[in-house]
Amino acid sequence: MKRRAFLALPLLLPAVPGLENLLLAAPGPTKGVKVDAGQDRFGQSFTYLGARFELKVSGQDTNGGMSIYDTTRFEKIGPLLHTHTNLNEWFFVTGGEFKFQVGTELFRLKAGDSLFGPLGVPHAFVKTSEEPGRLIILHQPAGTMEAYFLEARQLKDPTPAEREALLRKHSMIPAGPRLTPD
Repeated sequence: MKRRAFLALPLLLPAVPGLENLLLAAPGPTKGVKVDAGQDRFGQSFTYLGARFELKVSGQDTNGGMSIYDTTRFEKIGPLLHTHTNLNEWFFVTGGEFKFQVGTELFRLKAGDSLFGPLGVPHAFVKTSEEPGRLIILHQPAGTMEAYFLEARQLKDPTPAEREALLRKHSMIPAGPRLTPD
């Protein structure tokens, strides 16, 4: 690294959420981790909110640096408008079409499009296409998203208060209703 770039690094840290964690993180794995198509990292794919979730990269693989889910969305339903207090989220559409809200802006995404949802900014999405949609979701850092999904899928007919308590436990703040696909 050139001296000038090295000296500018401390100025960038506050401006780029998560950069410090990536630069100062403990060394990661020393070998690759392969997950076959249609499989989950730990053989525990699950269905939640009308979608099949397959964990492809675990926070355990990255010392908490990130986690990645491949989701197949069958229903036109998505999460409540919410804010993460401890992580960024990145979305990549690999099939179908989706409507997203990030902050006050609405976005329409189709296969090949991606969208970044920064830490602290409310966001939500919903599948709008008739056919199943596929969405890759990256959490950076991983936070407790894997634990959240494990707990959420075990709740049977939770009350709104139970849902909100679980969200808050995992550093998510409800910020509004779900998006409609129209």
